[in-house]
Amino acid sequence: MLLVALFQGDASVTTVGRVTAVARPAEAALATGLAEVADRPIAWPGIGPWDLGALHLVIASDSQDFATLTRGRLPSWGAGAAFPGGHTIVLRADAGDVTGTLRHELAHLALHQAVRGRVPLWFDEGYATVAAGQWDLFDRLGLNLAVARGAIPGLRDLDGELRASRISADAAYALAASAVLELARRNPTGTLTPLFVRLEAGVGFGEAVLATTGLPLDRFDEVWRRSVRTRFGLVAWTFGAGIWVAMAMLLLVAYESRRRRDRPRRLALDAGWVIAPELVEQEPEVAPDPRAGAAPEVPPAEVKALDHEGPAG
Repeated sequence: MLLVALFQGDASVTTVGRVTAVARPAEAALATGLAEVADRPIAWPGIGPWDLGALHLVIASDSQDFATLTRGRLPSWGAGAAFPGGHTIVLRADAGDVTGTLRHELAHLALHQAVRGRVPLWFDEGYATVAAGQWDLFDRLGLNLAVARGAIPGLRDLDGELRASRISADAAYALAASAVLELARRNPTGTLTPLFVRLEAGVGFGEAVLATTGLPLDRFDEVWRRSVRTRFGLVAWTFGAGIWVAMAMLLLVAYESRRRRDRPRRLALDAGWVIAPELVEQEPEVAPDPRAGAAPEVPPAEVKALDHEGPAG
């Protein structure tokens, strides 16, 4: 078998149902588990249950193995690849959510088997992202940031972004998924089923989009970009404003927490201090009346008694 030969004899082959898994011995257990997932029936959005038939699942240990198995035709950051003509999927064992990547590649196979004609790359990747359940909060956040930067390429340019750098591709996958979801929203059923009915019948992609959304493909491109700016641009603005509000709230909470924490220390500093009573306002001195004569002198002995021996009373 060619797949075994690519591993130069160092390969483990396992068959689960109609899935043949090929991997190095270190990834044999992973390959078996993934083969079990691939052999289960799946109902795909817009397509429904689809029998993929017999397929090969190849597990690459790392990026070097992946480049060898895909003959360098895909970006180095790629985590998986589907080859519909050969009923083959190649996955990297060291690339994050391998099970999610498997579902993504299986969706590619289902799409290419169900559709008789060609579809744009953005639709191919966007559909696989949505069908695999990979459209989540992080994709929405990435899309919000892309909108905030004003980076919304047209659908034709999106194809190039999907094969660019990893950073550009992350936003491009989210944009492609949003375009596929927009196709569903623009149909009265809110699903992709009418679109796939036409694609399965051999109707061209542009014609199928017009029939199911009422928009020519170029017009749909404009409407989709406007929708993305409206929906996700507002979220990005709100998210940015929310950061400042959150920072202000954190400062207030930190201030109140510090004030409460320091209160016992402030009270301790006040302990033991005696606050002197306010001085009683003295009566104003009255100058003696010269007609009354000189005031009698107090003997020194009596002065001593008044000053030192007891309170005046």
